[in-house]
Amino acid sequence: MRRIQLADNLEALRTLDDGLADLIYIDPPFNTGRERRHEQIRVVQSDTGARTGFAGRRYDAATIGSHSFADCFDDYLAFLEPRLAEGWRVLADDGTLYVHLDWRESHYVKVLLDAMVGRERFLNEIIWAYDYGGRTKKRWPPKHDVILVYVKDPKRYTFNADAVDRIPYMAPGLVGAEKAALGKLPTDTWWHTIVPTNSREKTGYPTQKPLGILRRIVAASSDPGDLVLDFFAGSGTTGAACLELGREFILIDESPGAMEVMAKRFEGVPGASEIEWVGRSPAGATAPSDAMLPEVVVRSDSDRERHRSP
Repeated sequence: MRRIQLADNLEALRTLDDGLADLIYIDPPFNTGRERRHEQIRVVQSDTGARTGFAGRRYDAATIGSHSFADCFDDYLAFLEPRLAEGWRVLADDGTLYVHLDWRESHYVKVLLDAMVGRERFLNEIIWAYDYGGRTKKRWPPKHDVILVYVKDPKRYTFNADAVDRIPYMAPGLVGAEKAALGKLPTDTWWHTIVPTNSREKTGYPTQKPLGILRRIVAASSDPGDLVLDFFAGSGTTGAACLELGREFILIDESPGAMEVMAKRFEGVPGASEIEWVGRSPAGATAPSDAMLPEVVVRSDSDRERHRSP
């Protein structure tokens, strides 16, 4: 099964069978309290340009597209909890859940998940550290995200250490040539760049995560042929990793703009012709317009119900 669905994720989750997904990765909104916006620009060399580049050359820049969404919730946990409860129900008995957050909400969500599913099912707190962008001089600049990892059964879950990409030893001379050439298994602190602005991987989606991060998660916590679920799909990076690694997947997002980004991203990619599109057709994909930008809302009182995992 390879499915991409345009839908409210809570309603879509309620239609999925118990224990369907072997791995769940989600990257929900971070509740930053502000609009998340990304603009795409085209730069052209010009003698009268307003920008100055290498060797004093002048450039003009024109905005060719933008994506944005409101990342603000009156009650973030009330929004997230019913979705986590449904996701946990859909997770297989030997499955793994990854929840990608930032420093603003990770501790609250950790306490919430401990109460919902049990502290004994907590496996890891992964720190994704990066060194990019502006640096405040009023405090230590925050340059990391947090990924919480929970397993349905602490005695039975998938972790393929040998399938994970290796990283260099910091002191290769101390471990010998053979070990140094092989590299070492990453720890729970991952140094990895964000998606570079000039990268071919860049889709223009405001919160796009690097393929290298999702590739590592999918390789470690699922096997070929397993089903991976992402119900905050965004730019579709989870699906891209699954296509590379031979996994099945279900991606859900309520934004037509996200659908268009994914349609463009997967066009011509090996295996993408097997994708079932639910709620839209991938034909004739165009760049998202302002009317198609993601909008995050808490829809109804039912979204605010307090759930507990059965």
